[in-house]
Amino acid sequence: MSKKYITSIERKGEINMKKKRKLFCEYGPIAYQISLFKEAKKKDLKDFKAGRKFAKKKNKENFEYIWKGDAKVLLRKLHGVDMQLQKNKVVNLGLASKKIDGIVVNPGEEFSFWNLVGSATKRKGYLEGLTIRNSQTKKGVGGGLCQMANMVHWLVLHTPLTVTELHHHTDALFPDVKRRVPFGTGTSVCYKALDYRFKNTTNTPIQIRVWLDDTFLYGEIRSNEPLKQKYKIVEEDNHYAKDEDGIFYRNSKVYRIITDKDTNEEIKKELILDNHSKVMYDYDLIPKEEIRA
Repeated sequence: MSKKYITSIERKGEINMKKKRKLFCEYGPIAYQISLFKEAKKKDLKDFKAGRKFAKKKNKENFEYIWKGDAKVLLRKLHGVDMQLQKNKVVNLGLASKKIDGIVVNPGEEFSFWNLVGSATKRKGYLEGLTIRNSQTKKGVGGGLCQMANMVHWLVLHTPLTVTELHHHTDALFPDVKRRVPFGTGTSVCYKALDYRFKNTTNTPIQIRVWLDDTFLYGEIRSNEPLKQKYKIVEEDNHYAKDEDGIFYRNSKVYRIITDKDTNEEIKKELILDNHSKVMYDYDLIPKEEIRA
């Protein structure tokens, strides 16, 4: 056997070993937590070097004008998900709401979900809730906090505030159950690597109010100046289609329509999301009337 051939085999072996080599974070829960800590510190250093100014001060006295308010159902029956995880989520949202409610974001400042909420740990009272990792549903301490980030993002979409960090879920993980908002307008958060952030690019301070009761999560963005525009989020061309490999994808386009409050004239219609999401649940749950050949 020639030396050249042996060298070729050795190189192929090295390539295969590299392909099979695990990431450090995949060596168990402790390794995963160490990886999260490392990523958090890297992000903090990056923010420090960039000179970012994050909102920290609170005011529990309501600002005069409501720019946008909404309420979201707390307990949803998700296909194949233990309802206890949903109940635990409510506890987690209650803890997170105390960190966010009343926060004032001044002009030039940024709202950072994780800089306000902090790490969600058992020691702080957080329970196991539903989490999503690598497009798979799992359970983990602090699970369900994405609903709070989703609420804040939905409010922000109806204002002139500017989103600076957003991570969409790439796959369609659950069939719709009484969905009231366009598909894909939520956001994924994971301490601290995946944050949700927006910047106050207006010339007036804004205030965020969030609270819960037994049924709903409530949210408001307030200001002491009235909003001059109206914002509407619409979904168009919503359908499911199968690719050549027999895999279904959910498709739609989500637009934001801005109109003048006084004249009711449309100022702008902008595409904010072009959905092409792999369906991860039972295809029998796809509405037949929404399948397109």
